[in-house]
Amino acid sequence: MKTNTALFLLFTSLLSVLGAKDGLLLSSPEAEGISSTAIVNFVQAVEEQVDALHSFMLLRHGKIVAQGWWNPYNASTPHMLYSLSKSFTSTAIGLAIAEGRLSIDDQVISFFPDETPTQVSDNLKAMRIRDLLAMNTGHQFDTTGKLWNSEVASGVAAFLSLPVEHKPGTHFVYNSGATYMLSAIINKVTGTSLLEYLQPRLFAPLGIDKPKWESDPQGINFGGWGLYLKTEDIAKFGQLYLQKGWWKGQQIVPESWVAAATSRQTSNGSNPESDWEQGYGYQFWRCRHNIYRGDGAFGQYCIVMPDQDAVLAITGGVGDMQKPMNLVWNILLPAMEESPVVPDFTVAAALEKKLLNLGLLPVSGEVGAKYAKSVSGATYVFEQNDQGLKSVSFDMKKNPSCIVIRDDKGEHVLFSGYGTWVAGTTDFAVDAVQSVAASGAWTASNQYLLKLCYYETPYVPQFLFQFQDQEVHLTVHYNVSFGDRKWVEVVGKKL
Repeated sequence: MKTNTALFLLFTSLLSVLGAKDGLLLSSPEAEGISSTAIVNFVQAVEEQVDALHSFMLLRHGKIVAQGWWNPYNASTPHMLYSLSKSFTSTAIGLAIAEGRLSIDDQVISFFPDETPTQVSDNLKAMRIRDLLAMNTGHQFDTTGKLWNSEVASGVAAFLSLPVEHKPGTHFVYNSGATYMLSAIINKVTGTSLLEYLQPRLFAPLGIDKPKWESDPQGINFGGWGLYLKTEDIAKFGQLYLQKGWWKGQQIVPESWVAAATSRQTSNGSNPESDWEQGYGYQFWRCRHNIYRGDGAFGQYCIVMPDQDAVLAITGGVGDMQKPMNLVWNILLPAMEESPVVPDFTVAAALEKKLLNLGLLPVSGEVGAKYAKSVSGATYVFEQNDQGLKSVSFDMKKNPSCIVIRDDKGEHVLFSGYGTWVAGTTDFAVDAVQSVAASGAWTASNQYLLKLCYYETPYVPQFLFQFQDQEVHLTVHYNVSFGDRKWVEVVGKKL
């Protein structure tokens, strides 16, 4: 057994050298002090208890020990990060401070004399950059929804026009509008966008290729959301912070900024069981177990575990964001040992097989049903509806099936795989052309279910077509949403 273990560790050492990838090395869980059993248990618990993770990458001692993507999500496609973007915006502020471009105690209004209202309240006058960073702007509510639903000319002017009900620095409110203002300040002091500013200072040194960040009409990156990165990119960012800003022989981010940004800068509650009430830093959340994280809506996480020398990057489409963290704390944390552990080769092989075969389940049902023949070739015209849906037609004679939906934007052709996912692109039900994978099947004699996985995003909506005589009833439900997950219910009549 000792010989087998020695050979295993030698193999792992070779794997680490051969697997170097932009600063991240490959290793085995056991070589870095984690049993494969714990990771198998974590993945199984995720699949049983969490709505859906889309990917994860676990680093220990700076090396990748486990990684996986639930098909059709994959390693090479960037994923929408939502508010995990905030931690990158914070990093830009830290870099700008280090370059002498601004101070954390600068007044917010000092950067925008042309967009500041004529009458400036004492609270607005007192608002500093540190208040934006710590979500202590003094606003009673998140300002985001009012930034572009306003008659004011810009998002910046809209933010500065809003009432500031509390003295800045005294009242925590999670406020994505505050992060947008940090991005706008970077624009002002550098003459470039947040993305352009970070490109040579953060993204290029980390080997993050072609990051995308959405912008407002004035060209200001949203800051608090809108960044798309690969799972590996998230992991690199976490490892950079774990290494106190040090990367491949260079101090990329000042160590003092890493310490300040990830420390408790403000109180945000007192529930000892909630990882949203352990304190907030500068666009980073404090967690239990002396852990900190950046996170984004529906399950985008960059979890940094200093005491364990570990990083966990996750993307997902999660309804309850506390659940995945509970599984990390309960399953992975206790399994992290200080020294290598003896491998169980059977379990290690099972883990490798499991990680290579992860996937979101395609629609289960029949390839054909009572209505399949009569539906194929038919077109159904929808009644007037708020979503602008015009008609739908079907070709069910082949696998994949072809579904053509027409709406206000035009015609959308979707190929739906039976028992599998068929990849393509579409701008149906989204603002711009995106990658999509489709799966469909007859779940009853008169009922066809289509799933569309927009695998650059957390969204996997289900389109249920129910056929009755000369009509089709369409109901759409989203897996996650900021509002009602039911998108539409509309009736179409057969031509």
